[in-house]
Amino acid sequence: MNKQIKKFNELMSKAGDYLESELSYSLSTVGVYRASWKKIRKYMDLNGIQHYDGDVEARILMDVLKGYSIPKLSETERFMYHGAKMLTEFQRTGIITVPARSIRKVDPIVFDGVIGKAINSFLEYKKFEERLAVRTLDVYRRNLFPFLQYCNKNSTCSIKDVDLAFILGYLEKLDCGKKTSLQITILSLRSFTKYAYQQRLLNIDYSNKIPRYRSVNQPKLPSTYSKQEIEKLISSIDRSSPIGKRNYAIILLAAKLGLRASDISRLKFTELRWDTSSIEIKQVKTGKKLVLPILPDVGNALIDYLKYGRPESQNPFVFLIVRPPYAQFHTSQVVTHVVQRAYRKAGINVKGRRFGAHSLRHSLGFRMLEESTALPVISEVFGHKSTESTKYYLRIDLKSMRQCMLDVPAIPASFYEQKGGLFYE
Repeated sequence: MNKQIKKFNELMSKAGDYLESELSYSLSTVGVYRASWKKIRKYMDLNGIQHYDGDVEARILMDVLKGYSIPKLSETERFMYHGAKMLTEFQRTGIITVPARSIRKVDPIVFDGVIGKAINSFLEYKKFEERLAVRTLDVYRRNLFPFLQYCNKNSTCSIKDVDLAFILGYLEKLDCGKKTSLQITILSLRSFTKYAYQQRLLNIDYSNKIPRYRSVNQPKLPSTYSKQEIEKLISSIDRSSPIGKRNYAIILLAAKLGLRASDISRLKFTELRWDTSSIEIKQVKTGKKLVLPILPDVGNALIDYLKYGRPESQNPFVFLIVRPPYAQFHTSQVVTHVVQRAYRKAGINVKGRRFGAHSLRHSLGFRMLEESTALPVISEVFGHKSTESTKYYLRIDLKSMRQCMLDVPAIPASFYEQKGGLFYE
């Protein structure tokens, strides 16, 4: 392989890894950027360009994109536009700050009119009185806005004109194929109409009259990996670099202790109790306190990262991004991407299986069941509120299920020889 091509490929690979691990871009989005970088590589090859730099970026914008401004570019061209700027910045500074997420122009959500004002009041109530997370509020906002548009389209300007028949008419027009979206829309409408009744905006409480959406599909089995696959994953991590030391500690926490990605990403120094060799956290998902032992290999990995991999910082969170400004993970997706990238680099077959951080948790639960660990013990390790949540793992314990199988006794030959019987000749 040409030395310059190899150098450009390394630049693409590192930039893509940065988008995944540090900026939490989805695998599909990173894939689109990688495709745009390959087009840049092809352009350089056709024009005999040996090195990528800011001048190449300028030529790309002028020759390939014709110097057009962003509004005149297609979606694919916008990815190329931002991708070129990303490569230039990453080559110069080792980080990416280009705001490349806003590829599509999205109309702002504005709740106007009387009904819009009521929805705004509902959102404010959820925000300040119930202290809902920003992400949850955004779900309400995005699911109630189409309902407002439906009201405007049908000349329904007063909330008093919103009755059960009107709500059901709206739900009937939704795409029933998108089950999750439909479920969330129903939950949003139930919550909003209950608020409107409590505030005397509606005379009837429709929240308990809107039918619940029930999905009868059998949930998919959890994705699990064998003990050998997990060992291969762990041993494949290169711990010679700061990012490798960090990722090794992250994966051990998920694989050996079963911690969720949300708890790993928010792990603080105050939760590492070295005097008792334990980790004591308040779980992000359940709010329940969880105490787990710091196993020797987990403890050694944490110490190795803290001493030789973690940037110098007063940040209270254990895991930080590896480049300035050395901030904590802004989302648990960073942990997920770390695990997914490790699976791919280890060469483990993930076809038909999920391969995020939760797969390590599922695999640990599966192995504990195989080893005949009692259900309450697994519940305690995983921090479940009850064993009902832990029973989810029973569906994958095929070994124990086989032990419950009963032998079917053979049917005697005399049965078939009976006169007048169905099989008698």
